[in-house]
Amino acid sequence: MLVAERHQKIVELVNLRSSIRVSELSDIFSVTEETIRRDLEKLEKENKLSRSHGGAVSIQQQESEVHFSEREITNVSEKKAIAREAAEYVESGDRIILDASTTAWYMAKILPDIQLTVITNSMKAAIELSQKDKIEVISTGGFLLSESLSYVGPLAERSLETYHVNKTFLSCKGFDINGGLSDSNEWQALLKKRMIERSDQTILMADSSKFGSREFSHIARIHDISRIITDSKINPEYTKALEEKKVKVTTVHP
Repeated sequence: MLVAERHQKIVELVNLRSSIRVSELSDIFSVTEETIRRDLEKLEKENKLSRSHGGAVSIQQQESEVHFSEREITNVSEKKAIAREAAEYVESGDRIILDASTTAWYMAKILPDIQLTVITNSMKAAIELSQKDKIEVISTGGFLLSESLSYVGPLAERSLETYHVNKTFLSCKGFDINGGLSDSNEWQALLKKRMIERSDQTILMADSSKFGSREFSHIARIHDISRIITDSKINPEYTKALEEKKVKVTTVHP
């Protein structure tokens, strides 16, 4: 790993964790603690973090996520209908990825107990799937975001590099016809980008409220998506524009 890349990853980790110790960084990057101390000194001079006794602390406030309990009661009927449709695209023997969206959780609840391998960064989806004997569940691990009960960060991203899947099912906070998919949380966006990269095809599960908005962190462009499943409340002009871009769109009725 190049020094510049290590510095970037250190800043990302500090911002994700709010604070981190020199010993942890030394283990993660397989370099000496003295090297990490020099890294932190340089990054502090560049005003990218602040050194503390034995480690470093973030100087920026991360974009907070909407709590899972709040997302559970938002557009419920639309999300459940989308999840039911998405489950129809899963076949026995598939290897799939589910993100930490509530729609993916609803999908996990209704997936049949068939031979599947499911990789997920969602604690709730993993727990739900663990009750199904024939489904092998792999958790990404990583840093736990308590608001969404999901794992993110470099460790989660690195775990995905080991795998290749048939299908990725994910959601997003915003969808813009020109900008593509976006999320309010940078760490979720980075992990979803990796999920797309590790998959043959990606199915976006997004209710109609997500269309026409652009959030802080970019995930992917429209051409990275194989199919979009949304609800029938979507603006017809959006459906037309997507079809003109050769994107398959399936609409469901809540």
